[in-house]
Amino acid sequence: MTGNNPTTDRSKLGTKRHILTDKKGIPLSAVISSASTHDIKLVTDVVDSVVIKRRQSSSSSIYKLGTRRRKLQHLCLDKAYNSELEEQELIKRDYVLHIPYKRKRGEEEDIEKPRAVPNRKKHSPKRWVVERTNSWHNRFRKLFTRYEKKVENYLGLVQFSCCIIIYRNIILG
Repeated sequence: MTGNNPTTDRSKLGTKRHILTDKKGIPLSAVISSASTHDIKLVTDVVDSVVIKRRQSSSSSIYKLGTRRRKLQHLCLDKAYNSELEEQELIKRDYVLHIPYKRKRGEEEDIEKPRAVPNRKKHSPKRWVVERTNSWHNRFRKLFTRYEKKVENYLGLVQFSCCIIIYRNIILG
């Protein structure tokens, strides 16, 4: 999963864990890749490999005080996922995106860019929830330093650690 070609992957050794969590930090999806893979390439794989499937948009409507209101699914991402092509793919999957804009050099903060994506919110994501889940994963010695050579074995350990995290948070409280 890692390479040593300095022109294409800069010899980045290691493995990335791409994790999708709910608002409490409970992992819903985990995908691993080499450290040289950019985050944008795997965002749809992470969203599609969710263990608990979402309701369809037609059945996800709720009734409140006699009026029909659609229940929206929000997705908070960091600045690395700022790509219009991937944003369109996630919007097709009925997500409301929360991605902070990357500010280029020389740009002022007050100037608001016109948005090409309608389902994108201005609010900053709650990234600390995912960072806390990553720190829970790093408490497992076999995940902090990867000793396994086979990708399947490491993915199995990541999924097993997700099960332990779910057990600790839901069952034990």
